[in-house]
Amino acid sequence: MDKFTVLTGVAAPLPMINVDTDMIIPKQFLKTIKRTGLGKNLFDEMRYTQDGKEVADFVLNKAAYRSASILVSGANFGCGSSREHAPWAILDFGIRCVIAPSFADIFYNNCFKNGILPIKLPQEQVDKLMDDANRGANAVVTVDLNKQVITGPDGGSISFEIDPFRKHCLLNGLDDIGLTLQRDAKIASFEETRRVSYPWL
Repeated sequence: MDKFTVLTGVAAPLPMINVDTDMIIPKQFLKTIKRTGLGKNLFDEMRYTQDGKEVADFVLNKAAYRSASILVSGANFGCGSSREHAPWAILDFGIRCVIAPSFADIFYNNCFKNGILPIKLPQEQVDKLMDDANRGANAVVTVDLNKQVITGPDGGSISFEIDPFRKHCLLNGLDDIGLTLQRDAKIASFEETRRVSYPWL
């Protein structure tokens, strides 16, 4: 998993509440178990017409936001089914940070496991960032995880809270496998002791 330290990029505004996981990545794209290749279908039913043409006024189809790495959205983001394909699609598109007033619990947890930083902020601060995000190509925002500060295009800053353990994992690029491998020497020692003590196992 890639480390998350400081992210500077364009923030895309998606002023919608209750964005569910079927909106993020529709069910027909859940056949894969790969974490890559889903970005092109992120928000598929909003990004494309039924015949596959781009919907011109959808935010991620606009020139200013095609390379957005931050998404600012409404409350209860990631609700619905618990599909992990949702953060996979967001990450594969290139978004590393989602900012909203609240998140569905399973989606929120899945973000951390996939190297995405979900930030919860009060509605008035989200509204400010949403306004910043509407600046198009000038909507450049910096998210400093170590300092826990978001800096907007005008230089104003907003502090955010994050669980210390999750912060540690993101800063060091540690998913569940990475955390386990940190104990690799102790695991190997245990296995060797067990092999010697119980050779019949």
